[in-house]
Amino acid sequence: MGKSFNKVWENCLSIIRDNIPYQSFKTWFEPIVPIKLENNVLTILVPSQFFYEWLEEHYINLLKKTLRKELGSNGRLEYSIVIDSSFNQRKPYTIQVPTSNIKATQNPSIAMPIDLNRGKSKEIPNPFIIPGLRKIKVQSQLVESYSFDSFIEGDCNRLARSAGYAVAEKPGETSFNPLFIYSNVGLGKTHLAHAVGIQVKNKYSDKIVLYVSTEQFIAQFIDAVRNNNQNDFIHFYQMIDVLIIDDIQFLSGKEKTQDVFFHIFNYLHQRDKQIVLTSDKAPVNMKGIEPRLLSRFKWGLAADLQTPDFETRIAILQKKLYKDGIKIPTDVIDYLAFSITTNVRELEGALISILAQSSLNKKCITIDLARQMIDKFVKNTAREISIDHIQKIVCDFFNIPLEQINSRTRKRNIVQARQLAMYFSKKHTNSSLATIGLHCGNKDHATVLHACRTVNNLSDTDKQFKSYVDELDKKIKT
Repeated sequence: MGKSFNKVWENCLSIIRDNIPYQSFKTWFEPIVPIKLENNVLTILVPSQFFYEWLEEHYINLLKKTLRKELGSNGRLEYSIVIDSSFNQRKPYTIQVPTSNIKATQNPSIAMPIDLNRGKSKEIPNPFIIPGLRKIKVQSQLVESYSFDSFIEGDCNRLARSAGYAVAEKPGETSFNPLFIYSNVGLGKTHLAHAVGIQVKNKYSDKIVLYVSTEQFIAQFIDAVRNNNQNDFIHFYQMIDVLIIDDIQFLSGKEKTQDVFFHIFNYLHQRDKQIVLTSDKAPVNMKGIEPRLLSRFKWGLAADLQTPDFETRIAILQKKLYKDGIKIPTDVIDYLAFSITTNVRELEGALISILAQSSLNKKCITIDLARQMIDKFVKNTAREISIDHIQKIVCDFFNIPLEQINSRTRKRNIVQARQLAMYFSKKHTNSSLATIGLHCGNKDHATVLHACRTVNNLSDTDKQFKSYVDELDKKIKT
């Protein structure tokens, strides 16, 4: 009896997992579902056309090799794409993602269908003062520094960035409508939303682009109700070509505001106008939002921004330093990237603190200064225990350079530090053995298990080593 399609795909995944970064595997391979194996053809179910195209462009060689290993030289792969019948399907537009230095241009003026008897006609640049205007000049409210140029790409955000750029190149013409970007605070969703708007303005100067926070939207609607000009409020938003609304979760519990936004959303979507929304949680986890609105949030693409990996954090710091024309030692940049792992905003804040301390007190920027500042800074921030954080604590404790713990050296002190890092990563994080191994010198799960057993055995037989383990455990948890 031949292998089942589930077993074949599991074997393929075990190979793929060892050949790509963990975050890439989680993003691009965990959502895939095998559905059948007939005549040496494995069929897999993928979530969207965009998903299929990304796999074909970036992972086709890896897929071919793993499939050949499992099914032989005649093995083939076919895709089945999930089709959501709740809205009209269009083939998404996918592209490579270059960047641009072009600055955003102003929106053109737009005519307003309103009662002219309410007041005199005049031009006001504020997009929220609507009654009595024959024309208004809509200001996009975009921050020009939040462009694709300054948005650092990594495995943590590649899907969202690629989708955002595709939307900006063809607003309203892809299946990513709405584009729903979600993440925890400080990971770049507002930056990416602005970048989409800026890129649209760079390419289509005639399109009306508006960025607005949900709080602004709610406040303006309340004013419209108070002044009895709700129709003008709705007509204004119906004129927008690309509407970007930040922190849409704040609509929770606002039933009347949700109702008016529902009608604006429908009007824009039916006319192929682009909608971009950001939130601190995925649509499925949002509370206090009407089901009919939630279902529309799921019509396009929901893309999350995850915690940046070590390399991406270094790139973010280097980009900021380059932009400001500042140079600091590489080991300080590495130390910063290892110390603050969960929030880009905090990472940049720590860098600014070190630069300020150096400038005000006329001190050289050294690893010792970085340690002093980070210890004070991190104590005041909510920090989850991560593998990177554990490695930093272990390296500091044994006075070992960070890069050594992930090297191939077999020196006893380095090997022991690496084993301790693996042990505490298993104890204090929810990461799999494969993920821990990947972060600790690209080792396999068997090596991680061996490290954990070694640490347990030494703790039982060596009092000095046991004291190291206890002290490190306290440092990691504080």
